Amino acid sequence: MIIKTNEIEGAALDWAVARCEGAGAALVKTHSRGEVLLLSDHTTNCDAGDHFKPSTDWAQGGPIIEREEIDLYCHESPKTGCGWWVAEITGIKARAKGITPLIAAMRCYVASKLGDEVDIPEELNDNLSPS
Repeated sequence: MIIKTNEIEGAALDWAVARCEGAGAALVKTHSRGEVLLLSDHTTNCDAGDHFKPSTDWAQGGPIIEREEIDLYCHESPKTGCGWWVAEITGIKARAKGITPLIAAMRCYVASKLGDEVDIPEELNDNLSPS
């Protein structure tokens, strides 16, 4: 299933980040409870069997932001403060938005490596939010 990088989130976004980090498609495993576990390997900064969730876990997403020199900016709304986040990698001209800094940064990272659209495995279909 092809999805626009600026719309990807959740397990699909984490899967795409894992691909950017050098992991293969074999990372996707569906549990009996319908959850998706992204198994880690030497490329993912976590121990074997841990969930790889760089779009929600600063311990995993933070090092990617630092290494890739991703800049984060808060777009402020006059009524609510920070309305959404923008992330960009200046030298590569990649830019993405998200409701959290980690989502924006990981979308930006994926866009810089995989482009404006990503082919997501069918196993992740049920984990995507409707647009």
